[in-house]
Amino acid sequence: MQRITQRLEDKLNAAFAPSALAVTDDSAAHAGHAGAREGGESHFTVAITAEAFSGKSRVERHRLVNAALAEELAGPVHALVIKAKAPGE
Repeated sequence: MQRITQRLEDKLNAAFAPSALAVTDDSAAHAGHAGAREGGESHFTVAITAEAFSGKSRVERHRLVNAALAEELAGPVHALVIKAKAPGE
């Protein structure tokens, strides 16, 4: 089974062809909290820079990322911090 981190990276690369992408598993900081899964991979931070975000508001950018990761957000991913930028920002 593909790790969730890799699935997030693959989907974001396919959806946005970003110039920069970092997916960080923050699950260890949330151990014992609601939504935390044994073994981690439940809480993530995504830092992404892509042309697709040019001219978009922060809310629009977050909606685009959430749509690309809808399957994971409906299942194994409990929390997602999104830092989405356009090139040059």
